[in-house]
Amino acid sequence: MRNTPRKIVSVKTISIPETKKILEKAGKEELGEFQRRTLEYAKKSSKVKPEKAGKLIDELGKKFQVERADAIQIANCMPRTIEELRSVLAVKGRVIVGTQLEEILRVVDEYREKS
Repeated sequence: MRNTPRKIVSVKTISIPETKKILEKAGKEELGEFQRRTLEYAKKSSKVKPEKAGKLIDELGKKFQVERADAIQIANCMPRTIEELRSVLAVKGRVIVGTQLEEILRVVDEYREKS
């Protein structure tokens, strides 16, 4: 089945944890070399479960009007400090006040995996 051409139905940017879930679902025997390497990277880099990542991305978009690409980066990085969060959001000339950054961090902390 690996050589069967596939048709792209839609394109959607997703987080690293969501990528991990999709590749794990496919099964190692169906994955090519690039996909296997991507899966290994996703396993090492995921900081939150895929379901939580998706919910966090949606909440950041609805509650704070964070663009999807920025929300995905936040879910990928799971920043702990305002400085880390600012580095993700520092582009596009958008100014976000400190109180809003603190609120975003509180939301991120709600989704953070408990160690």
